[in-house]
Amino acid sequence: MIRVCSATDVAKGEAVRVTVDGTDIALVHADDDHFYAVYDECSHAAVPLSEGEVEGCTLECWLHGSRFDLRTGEPTGLPATEPVPVYPVEVRDGDVYIELNSSNGVTK
Repeated sequence: MIRVCSATDVAKGEAVRVTVDGTDIALVHADDDHFYAVYDECSHAAVPLSEGEVEGCTLECWLHGSRFDLRTGEPTGLPATEPVPVYPVEVRDGDVYIELNSSNGVTK
Protein backbone atom coordinates (compact mmCIF):
# COMPACT_ATOMS: atom_id res chain seq x y z
CA MET A 1 0.00 0.00 0.00
CA ILE A 2 1.13 3.51 -0.80
CA ARG A 3 0.67 6.50 1.52
CA VAL A 4 -1.22 9.25 -0.30
CA CYS A 5 -2.04 11.86 2.36
CA SER A 6 -3.04 12.52 5.93
CA ALA A 7 -6.63 11.64 6.82
CA THR A 8 -7.13 15.23 7.93
CA ASP A 9 -6.37 16.44 4.38
CA VAL A 10 -9.78 15.25 3.14
CA ALA A 11 -12.82 16.70 4.88
CA LYS A 12 -15.84 14.47 5.46
CA GLY A 13 -18.14 14.63 2.46
CA GLU A 14 -15.38 15.67 0.04
CA ALA A 15 -13.43 14.09 -2.81
CA VAL A 16 -9.89 14.96 -3.85
CA ARG A 17 -7.65 13.83 -6.68
CA VAL A 18 -4.52 11.93 -5.71
CA THR A 19 -2.02 10.39 -8.11
CA VAL A 20 -0.54 7.01 -7.23
CA ASP A 21 2.21 5.73 -9.52
CA GLY A 22 0.77 7.72 -12.43
CA THR A 23 -2.86 6.69 -11.82
CA ASP A 24 -5.34 9.46 -10.98
CA ILE A 25 -7.65 8.40 -8.17
CA ALA A 26 -10.63 10.11 -6.55
CA LEU A 27 -10.14 9.73 -2.79
CA VAL A 28 -13.40 10.23 -0.93
CA HIS A 29 -14.08 10.77 2.77
CA ALA A 30 -17.68 9.58 2.71
CA ASP A 31 -20.55 10.46 4.98
CA ASP A 32 -20.14 7.07 6.72
CA ASP A 33 -16.70 8.36 7.86
CA HIS A 34 -14.86 5.77 5.73
CA PHE A 35 -12.39 6.55 2.97
CA TYR A 36 -12.92 5.17 -0.55
CA ALA A 37 -10.81 5.29 -3.70
CA VAL A 38 -12.09 5.01 -7.26
CA TYR A 39 -10.50 5.66 -10.62
CA ASP A 40 -10.79 9.42 -11.22
CA GLU A 41 -12.60 9.24 -14.53
CA CYS A 42 -16.30 8.80 -15.22
CA SER A 43 -16.95 5.69 -17.32
CA HIS A 44 -19.56 7.62 -19.34
CA ALA A 45 -17.71 10.83 -20.19
CA ALA A 46 -14.01 11.02 -19.46
CA VAL A 47 -14.17 13.76 -16.80
CA PRO A 48 -12.70 13.74 -13.26
CA LEU A 49 -15.01 12.19 -10.67
CA SER A 50 -13.02 13.97 -7.95
CA GLU A 51 -14.78 17.18 -9.03
CA GLY A 52 -18.18 15.62 -8.35
CA GLU A 53 -20.50 15.63 -5.35
CA VAL A 54 -20.37 13.10 -2.52
CA GLU A 55 -23.71 11.90 -1.15
CA GLY A 56 -23.70 9.05 1.33
CA CYS A 57 -21.55 6.35 -0.27
CA THR A 58 -21.98 7.61 -3.83
CA LEU A 59 -20.02 9.99 -6.00
CA GLU A 60 -21.89 11.95 -8.66
CA CYS A 61 -20.20 13.07 -11.86
CA TRP A 62 -20.56 16.82 -12.28
CA LEU A 63 -21.06 16.71 -16.07
CA HIS A 64 -24.06 14.45 -16.70
CA GLY A 65 -25.02 13.30 -13.20
CA SER A 66 -23.86 9.68 -13.38
CA ARG A 67 -23.56 8.25 -9.87
CA PHE A 68 -21.20 5.53 -8.66
CA ASP A 69 -21.30 3.38 -5.52
CA LEU A 70 -17.97 4.04 -3.78
CA ARG A 71 -17.90 0.52 -2.33
CA THR A 72 -18.37 -1.38 -5.60
CA GLY A 73 -17.71 1.10 -8.42
CA GLU A 74 -21.06 0.17 -9.93
CA PRO A 75 -23.11 2.95 -11.56
CA THR A 76 -26.25 3.74 -9.56
CA GLY A 77 -27.53 6.46 -11.88
CA LEU A 78 -27.58 6.93 -15.64
CA PRO A 79 -26.16 7.76 -18.08
CA ALA A 80 -23.16 5.64 -16.96
CA THR A 81 -23.61 1.89 -17.42
CA GLU A 82 -20.04 0.68 -16.83
CA PRO A 83 -18.39 0.44 -13.39
CA VAL A 84 -15.20 2.27 -12.43
CA PRO A 85 -12.23 0.60 -10.71
CA VAL A 86 -12.27 0.63 -6.90
CA TYR A 87 -9.05 0.49 -4.90
CA PRO A 88 -8.52 -0.79 -1.33
CA VAL A 89 -7.98 1.98 1.23
CA GLU A 90 -6.52 1.73 4.70
CA VAL A 91 -6.12 4.42 7.36
CA ARG A 92 -3.13 3.83 9.63
CA ASP A 93 -1.82 6.21 12.27
CA GLY A 94 -3.76 9.09 10.73
CA ASP A 95 -2.47 8.49 7.19
CA VAL A 96 -4.40 7.21 4.15
CA TYR A 97 -2.93 4.37 2.09
CA ILE A 98 -4.18 3.05 -1.26
CA GLU A 99 -3.46 -0.27 -2.96
CA LEU A 100 -3.39 0.01 -6.77
CA ASN A 101 -4.81 -3.46 -7.40
CA SER A 102 -8.49 -2.97 -8.19
CA SER A 103 -10.72 -4.74 -5.66
CA ASN A 104 -13.73 -5.02 -7.98
CA GLY A 105 -11.96 -6.59 -10.98
CA VAL A 106 -12.37 -3.49 -13.18
CA THR A 107 -9.13 -2.17 -14.64
CA LYS A 108 -8.03 0.92 -16.52
